[in-house]
Amino acid sequence: MKNLTKKQKKMLIRIIISGVLLIMAYIVCELILHDLNRWVKLGAFLAPYGVIGWDILWRAVKNIAHGQVFDENFLMCIATIGAFVIGEYPEAVFVMLFYQIGELFQGYAVGKSRKSISDMMDIRPDYANIRRDGQLVRVDPEEVKAGDIIVVKPGERVPLDGIIISGTSSLDTAALTGESLPRQIEAGDDVISGCINISGILEIQVTKEFGQSTVSKILELVENSSSKKAKAENFITKFAKYYTPCVVIGALLLAVLPPLILGGSAQVWGEWINRALIFLVISCPCALVISVPLSFFGGIGGASKLGILVKGGNYLEVLSKTGYVVFDKTGTLTKGVFNVTAIHPDHCSEAELIELAAYAESYSNHPIACSVKDAYGKDIDQSRISDVKEISGHGVEAVIDGRRIFAGNDKLMNEAGVQWHPCHRTGTTVHIAIDGAYAGHLVISDEVKPDSKEGISALKKLGIIKTVMLTGDAKEVGEAAAKELGLDEVHTQLLPADKVEKVESLLKEKEQRGKKTALAFVGDGINDAPVLSRADVGIAMGAIGSDAAIEAADIVLMDDKPSKIASAIKIAKRTMVIVHQNIIFALAVKLAVLILGAFGVANMWEAVFADVGVSVIAIVNAMRALNIRKIANLF
Repeated sequence: MKNLTKKQKKMLIRIIISGVLLIMAYIVCELILHDLNRWVKLGAFLAPYGVIGWDILWRAVKNIAHGQVFDENFLMCIATIGAFVIGEYPEAVFVMLFYQIGELFQGYAVGKSRKSISDMMDIRPDYANIRRDGQLVRVDPEEVKAGDIIVVKPGERVPLDGIIISGTSSLDTAALTGESLPRQIEAGDDVISGCINISGILEIQVTKEFGQSTVSKILELVENSSSKKAKAENFITKFAKYYTPCVVIGALLLAVLPPLILGGSAQVWGEWINRALIFLVISCPCALVISVPLSFFGGIGGASKLGILVKGGNYLEVLSKTGYVVFDKTGTLTKGVFNVTAIHPDHCSEAELIELAAYAESYSNHPIACSVKDAYGKDIDQSRISDVKEISGHGVEAVIDGRRIFAGNDKLMNEAGVQWHPCHRTGTTVHIAIDGAYAGHLVISDEVKPDSKEGISALKKLGIIKTVMLTGDAKEVGEAAAKELGLDEVHTQLLPADKVEKVESLLKEKEQRGKKTALAFVGDGINDAPVLSRADVGIAMGAIGSDAAIEAADIVLMDDKPSKIASAIKIAKRTMVIVHQNIIFALAVKLAVLILGAFGVANMWEAVFADVGVSVIAIVNAMRALNIRKIANLF
C-alpha cells in the first residue's frame, strides 16, 4: 500500500468493495436463491458493477462526446453491457473487475519505472547558499546571477555551474556520469551543477544562471524525451486508430451474419451475440498501447543511469541500427588538453615567438589558443592588440604593436603569401608570420583519451561497418591518431563545411550498400553542431562539449567517454528486442484468442486473460529495459 499513489489506493479500495459485493451477490443469487426474479438478480450484480465500472462508463461517454469513439473504454462498455443483456451477470461484473485489476497493475508498473528514473535523476537543487550582509542565506537557485559567489557545504548538491575560487573537496558525480569514483577538485577547477560535495567547503563563482546550467538542461532533456516518439510507438498509435473500428465492425458482423445465414432462433442470436462480445473484450489493444512506450521509457531510463542521456525513443530506435560511427578528434577521441611541446623560431627569439602567438590568440577560447596562452604564462596587455580577425579553420590575423601578425595553419600562410616550411615533430603546427615574413612555428600536441581505443574496439565487436575520424588537424597528426586508435578511415584538414560534406558522402555510401543502417556522428565543439544535426543520430560529449553541440545532439554522454557509445548501442539494441517481443507476443495471443472466440471455443474468462493478462505480461517484460543490473551485465 505504501508504494501506491493516492489514486491507486482509492482504486484498490473500490476493487475490494466490488469484489466483496460480487461474491455476496453470487452466493445469494446463484447458490442460495437461484430462483430469484431476473430484475432482482440484475440489481444485485449492478451494485458491484457500478462500484468498479462507473469511471470506465463515464470516460467512454466523454470520449464519444469528443468524437473519440473507438478505444478500450468503449470496448469494455459494449462487452460488459452486452453480457448483462444476455444474462451473463457474474461474467459482466468480473470482466470489469479483472480489467480494473489489470489497470491497477499497469499503473503501478508505469509509476514504478517513472519513479526509478526520477529517483536516479533527482539532481534538481533545492537551494543555493549565498553571502548577504556577511551571512549565508538560502535562496532559490533561479535567483542567483552569473558572477555571484555561492558556498557549498559537505553533503550538499552543487546548485549551479561555476569555477571554484577557494576550497578543495571530492565530488560525487554518479547521478550525472554513472561513475562511482569521486572526482577530486580544487581552486580553479570547473564544477557542474547536480554533483554532491562530499568533504570540504567550497566557494564557487557562478558562470551560468540556473536556466542555462547543466542540471537544468539534463532535466529538460529527460522530461521532454517522451515527446520524441519512435517509429514503433507511432506504429502503435496508427495501428490502434484503424484496428479498433475494424474489430468493432468485425464483432458486429459476427453477431449478425451467422444468425441470418443459419436461420436465427433466439438461442442462436444469443450465442453469436455472446461470441461477438467476447471478441470485443479480446480485441482491446492495451498491451501494445502501454507496453511499447514503456519499453522505450525504460531504455531511456536505463541509459540515463549510465550517464547516457537520450532525448527520445526515436533516437534510441535509430541508434540500434547504427552501422557507421564518425568521430570528431579533439575533445572527442582526445582529451582536448593541448600543450606546446616545441618552439621553433626562424628569425626571432623563442620568447618573442611565443609572445606574439599568445597575443594573436588572446581573444580565442579554442583549446589550441588556450594552450599557447598557458605556455606564455604572462598577463596580456590588450592595448597592444588591434584589428583581430579570426579565420575559421585557418587561424588568426591581428595587429600587435603596429605589426601585422598571422598565426595559424599552412592554409593561412598560403593565403597570406608567406613562404613557410613544415615541422618534423608530430602534432598541430601553429605558424607565425610578421608583416608577411615567416617567423617560425609552435608544435602543439593533444593526448588520446584512455578509453578511446577500447571504445573503437568495442564498436567493431558490435559489428559496426566503418569507424571514421574527421578532423581539422594536419594530415600527419590525424593519421597518427587514427592509426593508434585502429580507426578504419581518417580525413584531415577539414573545415566545418567539409565535415558536413564528408558525412553526406558517407550517408550515400551506406545507402548504396542496401542495408537499413544508420550513421552516428560523435563530437563536442560548436563547429560540430551542423554535422551532429545532419547525421542520423548525433552524439555529443556533455562534460566539456559546447552548448551548441549538446543542443544539436540527440544523445549526450555526460562523462565524455567514447567507450559509452558501445554501451548506448547495446542498450538501444536490447530495448528494441523487448519492443519487438511485446509486439509479436501481444499480436500472436490476440489473434489466437480472437479466432477461438469467433468459433465459440474461448469464453469470457479467456477473453479477459487475452486483454488484461497479456497487458500485464508485456508490461513486466518492458520493465526489464530499466533494470540497470542486467544492462551492466551486457558490458
